[in-house]
Amino acid sequence: MLLMVSAACFAQSPMTDSARKAGLAAGGEVSYVLPTRYELGGINVTGDAYDRNLVTAFSGLSIGQRITIPGDEITQALQNLWKQGLFSDIKFTLDKIDGDKVYLGVYLRTRPKLSSYQFKDVSKGTAKKLKEQVRLAGGNIVTEQLIANARYNIREYYIKKGYPNATATVTQKVDSGRANTVKLVFDVKRGSKVKIQSITFTGNKEFDEKKLRHTLKQTKVKNFFNIFKASRFQPDNYDDDKKKLLAYYQVHGFKDARIVSDSVYKVSDSRLAIKINVDEGHKYYFRNITWAGNTKYTSQQLDGVLNIHKGDLYNPGLLESRLTINPTALDVTSLYMDDGYLFFTLNPVETRADQDSIDLEIRISEGPQATVNHVTVTGNTKTHDHVILRELRTRPGQKFSRSDIIRSQRELSQLGYFNPEKMNVIPTPNPKDGTVDIQYIVEEKPNDQIELSGGYGANSLVGVLGLSLNNFSARNFFKPDKWQGYPSGDGQRLSMRIQTNGKYYQLYNMSFTEPWFGGKRPTSLSVSPFYSVQTNGLPSYDPSSYAISIAGLSIGLGRRLKIPDDYFTLTNTLSYQYYTLTNYTLIPNFKTGNANNLYFKHTISHSTVTGLDGNTVYLNNGSTISFTFQWTPPWSLFSNKDYSTLPASKKYNLIEYHKWKFDAVYYLGLDRKKKLVVMAASNFGLIGLYNRQLGLAPFERFYVGGDGLQGYSIDGRELIRLRGYSNSAAVTPSETRIDGTPESAGATIYNRFTFEMRYPITTSQAATIYTLGFLEAGNAFQRFKNYNPFDVKRAAGVGIRVFLPMFGLLGFDWGYGFDNPLPGGKSGWNFHIYIGQQSF
Repeated sequence: MLLMVSAACFAQSPMTDSARKAGLAAGGEVSYVLPTRYELGGINVTGDAYDRNLVTAFSGLSIGQRITIPGDEITQALQNLWKQGLFSDIKFTLDKIDGDKVYLGVYLRTRPKLSSYQFKDVSKGTAKKLKEQVRLAGGNIVTEQLIANARYNIREYYIKKGYPNATATVTQKVDSGRANTVKLVFDVKRGSKVKIQSITFTGNKEFDEKKLRHTLKQTKVKNFFNIFKASRFQPDNYDDDKKKLLAYYQVHGFKDARIVSDSVYKVSDSRLAIKINVDEGHKYYFRNITWAGNTKYTSQQLDGVLNIHKGDLYNPGLLESRLTINPTALDVTSLYMDDGYLFFTLNPVETRADQDSIDLEIRISEGPQATVNHVTVTGNTKTHDHVILRELRTRPGQKFSRSDIIRSQRELSQLGYFNPEKMNVIPTPNPKDGTVDIQYIVEEKPNDQIELSGGYGANSLVGVLGLSLNNFSARNFFKPDKWQGYPSGDGQRLSMRIQTNGKYYQLYNMSFTEPWFGGKRPTSLSVSPFYSVQTNGLPSYDPSSYAISIAGLSIGLGRRLKIPDDYFTLTNTLSYQYYTLTNYTLIPNFKTGNANNLYFKHTISHSTVTGLDGNTVYLNNGSTISFTFQWTPPWSLFSNKDYSTLPASKKYNLIEYHKWKFDAVYYLGLDRKKKLVVMAASNFGLIGLYNRQLGLAPFERFYVGGDGLQGYSIDGRELIRLRGYSNSAAVTPSETRIDGTPESAGATIYNRFTFEMRYPITTSQAATIYTLGFLEAGNAFQRFKNYNPFDVKRAAGVGIRVFLPMFGLLGFDWGYGFDNPLPGGKSGWNFHIYIGQQSF
């Protein structure tokens, strides 16, 4: 028989003389009268397989250690092993005593492992969600802590769903198919859903209960009209709402407001009530605000930035935003940090508070101005360093500026090459030499696009196949060893696009853009050749065949301006289009021949838009305003021809016109996180003439209505979206001759107004999805004399946008046109699809 220790008890077999000499009593029991010290000679581990050295380490014992039998060392070792939570049975045995050495045995039985688990009395959908909540995995050792955590997570899931009385009991079942494993069965009883029946306040004098309840954004009373906020009680949300309640008091000058007590109690099995007792304290006002330690700026200058006056309600949140964290950067800290004062600090101190007024002294430590030392970029695996560095506003040798860092982040985000969620900037100050090192951390994201799109335009189905490489490198085109799938990393854009509906229409387009032409300034160069052809599908030798082909080339040069500010860009474009008509009636009395369209386009734009958390698709702040002037040389003014008598083929051999466009889009985030966004837009276009004998050109006109799908652009026409109406014909008028036949289609002037409310479903890197509701109004006119900006076709509807990085934008709108369309058009309910088009 062996000497055994389970917990702190010993039992032993018959003793030898040496055992008796060691202090063990006759009859096989350890003598508690004569405890004896021994040297631990060894430990033998039996039971479930465990490494001896690991068990020795867990126990706290060590070979050669002096221990007392009986004594505390073995008891402590037992407790140490038990704390590991790995074993269900632990026994120590006295195997042998050899002189002054003792040899122990340890029998271990490990806790069972989890083979599987299930939830009883819940649906499959709920069971799936509960598994995500408890996060158990097969092979886990089943401990009391594991079971307790699982039960806690189950209750948390149901509490958030409004079931605070939910319970979960656990049953362990031995798995006969696997040794030392168990199955867990969670018997879940969710109980009845509990709603908040009432929220009452006591101690409130300044504000009534209705206003105070309104401050509790996530804790709402059950009412039939409360459809946007759940009235279930969630402890975490309730704690946050109590902070919002106090913040509301502080905004209104009650800086000492506090919640004296609050209670949440059951009214019935399905209803509870909340009672909050507040102590409002006194209402305070700002009185005297003084500055100390400021030498760079005068107190009057700092007062102007702070913009808080004597007699204003005392609002700590407002004070903090004006001193340090104003999102518009109109705060004192930004004023200093934008001028290099990286080591600047300030501390507002209440110097006097009596009756209802508070005096403040704002103590400033300006410190030295910091100079940017090193600027580094990490994380870019595809984009070359110079592409990133040229967008940065922080340059070595310049004074540190916080606004320059913010603007640099915006510029990097606008490139579209990096994941905005992982973008970071780490300034490392060097106080000894007054410099700062700035590290920009980026993470590449896929931004090339394959366009597989289509739509219905010009009475036929049009398909598009396109490829856009948005981070191309032309200089590495002949260096395959530097390719990453294709020559990339220099920030150039190359796109190729084919649009067709079969043998009737084809368009081939390619464009290349170098955003930093010359490499020293943000001057973009773009080149875009294209060719299109439209026929009736008959062979050219057939007398009934007709065709029109257009070949063109555009060259554009754009640059970022510095005046009035560097949010302005100016783009100048030279374009040429050559029309070849073969028995094709593009214009009455002009069926065969050629036409030339050589024009210049000048666009000045100002853009300050930013997206939600850097997202470049879901925009939530800023505006974009652009003005475009497009013109051809006034060819007719250089000629002595009588254009009133010339045939159309001669009139339009050299096309002439001037075209004016104005577009403005504004984004505003309404809620605290700027997820709910208002988008308002206004668009205007006008085409003018040089020679009244020649008249208005039938080219480059506006076609308003429908989805604006860029289908057959055979005459330079611009398709303007107006939802709720069918394409083009519903809104765009046509001219008629005296005999009643059509003269030319398309409008020479139009306007459109759009208002949208947007809310995101997801703005992750994998996809951006948002919903929208819209109001839209617009109209098109043949002549300026007929123009009336208030004579519009109105529409309203809802839609959804899905942006996938590899495929671009997918859009679906369901709009209702309220006004009567033109003959041949359709208003009322219209469904619109957008594939590969980015609107606003």
